[in-house]
Amino acid sequence: MNSTGPDSTGGGAGSGNRGRRIVLWRHGQTSWNLERRFQGSTDIALTGEGVSQARRAARLLASLKPDAIVASDLQRAAATAGELAALTGLEVTHDASLRETYAGAWQGLTHDEILAQYGEQYTAWKRGEPIRRGGGELETEVADRAAPVVLAHADKLVDGGTLVVVSHGGTIRTTIGRLLGLESYHWEGLGGLSNCCWSVLGEGARGWRLMEHNAGTLPEPVLGDDD
Repeated sequence: MNSTGPDSTGGGAGSGNRGRRIVLWRHGQTSWNLERRFQGSTDIALTGEGVSQARRAARLLASLKPDAIVASDLQRAAATAGELAALTGLEVTHDASLRETYAGAWQGLTHDEILAQYGEQYTAWKRGEPIRRGGGELETEVADRAAPVVLAHADKLVDGGTLVVVSHGGTIRTTIGRLLGLESYHWEGLGGLSNCCWSVLGEGARGWRLMEHNAGTLPEPVLGDDD
């Protein structure tokens, strides 16, 4: 599914199928999630339920025997990653490039407030236009900073290794779109991730493939596929 178009990373899996796997895991619940406030790069902590979500998910993900963990340095992602680190004994590498999209004036507003104050901008974004929501980052700029970090850590894996990336819904979606070589217009079609759910990219003969999306259970082998 990789391409050489303008939204492609142009690397990562091109050296051959090494059987690597990338698990992109969204952080647990925050109070702003409950209030439907746009968090963006605002540093909001997990709720008690968010911590419980992270612990439950970490027990599942630990059974995949990950080789490395990299996470956004925002506390909601860092705390989520910490639950997996506690079970696996792995150190977490924190990277600000994995933060959520900076959305300027939208940050801290509820969904209804965004519609009331920035309705035209919101509608244009939903149409797939390149919009700086609240004067912040373009989705392609988020992918520009996040996808190379993910690929760099994936490239360090042993053959058959697994990388867990703990980040945020928007950043994960744009990163998946970039690694699959999809044009940015189509990234919205991937859909969102629920709190503490994850998506899995597996390495195929022609690059990264989406194996699981918005999952809360362990990935199962695909039987009867075309390879």
